[in-house]
Amino acid sequence: MPEIRNFIGYGNNSPKFTWENNSKLAIQFVLNYEEGGENTVLNGDEHSEIFLSEIIGAQPVIGERHMNMESIYEYGSRAGFWRIHNEFTERGLPLTIFGVGLALEKNNEVCEAIKKAQFEVASHGYRWIDYQHVDPKIEEQHIIKCNETIKNIFGYYPSGWYTGRTSPNTRNLVLKNTQVLYDSDAYNDDLPYWIEHKNKKHLIIPYTLDNNDMRFATAQGFNTGDDFYNYLKDSFDTLYKESSLTGSSKMMSIGLHCRLIGRPGRFQSLIKFLNYLNKFNDVWICQRKDIADFWYKNFNDR
Repeated sequence: MPEIRNFIGYGNNSPKFTWENNSKLAIQFVLNYEEGGENTVLNGDEHSEIFLSEIIGAQPVIGERHMNMESIYEYGSRAGFWRIHNEFTERGLPLTIFGVGLALEKNNEVCEAIKKAQFEVASHGYRWIDYQHVDPKIEEQHIIKCNETIKNIFGYYPSGWYTGRTSPNTRNLVLKNTQVLYDSDAYNDDLPYWIEHKNKKHLIIPYTLDNNDMRFATAQGFNTGDDFYNYLKDSFDTLYKESSLTGSSKMMSIGLHCRLIGRPGRFQSLIKFLNYLNKFNDVWICQRKDIADFWYKNFNDR
């Protein structure tokens, strides 16, 4: 049974609460780790990757390798990840990794760094591909495999899930085959919310495609680092003001990619925003699992 769309949500009656430490705003940084899990004939795919690279509007190369595309993705794992990792660890900031299973398998050094930093690893699917028209049996196999891959590498099953390029079957297959606390395959609110799934409650922690460095790699996107910084700052200022005026705290998700924000010409925008956050003592920078735990503890009766 397909999910019924909900156009109402909290409406004008958002819950009155504050986050941990009486914070008005929960800030959550996600780092998508996808490098090596994208479309390429080396992974048995029919064509090369076309999505989220410096080659905007890339066309698929059928049956052969696209050497430029592969090289652009490699930048993320070779250089971009470490630039981001070092900044967050030096500041002592938490981070959630949306990890593609196959990509994680291909870089032990990155996985060891994630373990040492104690970043949360949520599942980003086994492959970084579009599952819209993938056979549900194959998608289910990939979900099971990614769940086990994260357990084998990090010692725990993921608490959260974000496939990203979903099919209509994704959520049902995830909840059938995992024990995740939440999924983030939604963009429809500024707060977590519960849904009913087969007579059970399930938590959605919405993600973002606008407070996201992916817009450096899309039409009508960000062109300079200042574009990204100003957009993040404006988003923060709006949510912070609303929380201050209404007593209804908000959540702000920020999406990052190793091969995008990890480029030197963009990276300063992230540093500038992190520095801006230092001006506020009533903001909670956390992992996605922290938000899930807070919601289970305080709003489990809704």
